[in-house]
Order: sequence, then C-alpha cells, then structure tokens
Amino acid sequence: MKNFVVKTIANSAALAVAIWLIDDITLPGNSTPRKVLTLILVALVFGLVNFLVKPIVKLLTLPLFILTLGLITLVVNALMLLLTSWLADKLNLSFHVEGFWTAVVGGLIISIVSWAMHMVLPDKD
Repeated sequence: MKNFVVKTIANSAALAVAIWLIDDITLPGNSTPRKVLTLILVALVFGLVNFLVKPIVKLLTLPLFILTLGLITLVVNALMLLLTSWLADKLNLSFHVEGFWTAVVGGLIISIVSWAMHMVLPDKD
C-alpha cells in the first residue's frame, strides 16, 4: 500500500512539473484544492495506464525497442500521456495534452521527474 501511495505522489509531482513547464498541457480549475484533487485523480489514471497498457505496448513494440536501442520509449511514453488525457476527458477530469509533440516533451519531463522522485521517496512496503 505504501508503494502505491509513493508512486501516486511521484506521478502527481511529475505531472505538476510538466503542467508548469509546458503551456499545451493544461489543468484548468477554479481553486487550488480542486486542482490538487484533479491532479491526484489524473495521477491515478496515469498510473493505471502505465500499469495495464504500457507493458502490452512495450511487448508489441519489442522489435522497435531493439532496433532503436530504446529510443521508441519516448514515443510509448507520449502515447501513454495522450491516452491519459483522453481517459481524463472521458472521466470529466480537466486535464488535456494538446498534440503528439507536446506529449513527447511532456513524457520526457514526467520520466525525469518521476525518476528523481523515486530516488528521493522511499518505496519499500
């Protein structure tokens, strides 16, 4: 359970940094508590997408991983961010990623910040 909370906090922080740095990744809202709640819910959706969908996509694109020496990871991360944006829209969460290249840069930022957060936060149960 503690691991789940740590990963959600890391995802929330990473998404917040991406929203802060990139104008085309938006999280509109009226108040700060509303934005924080929406950010946590989007982080949960993002975590679910990464847990359920990403391994399947990585398995299906394994030859491309080998061929590109892992650079296809940027594209897979962008697709996971776009899928999260689409699911957030379907769940009436105010989170939106505008375009593929925005998602690529956002995915890169989220990966770096998540890695840094996992280095700082404990992850043992």
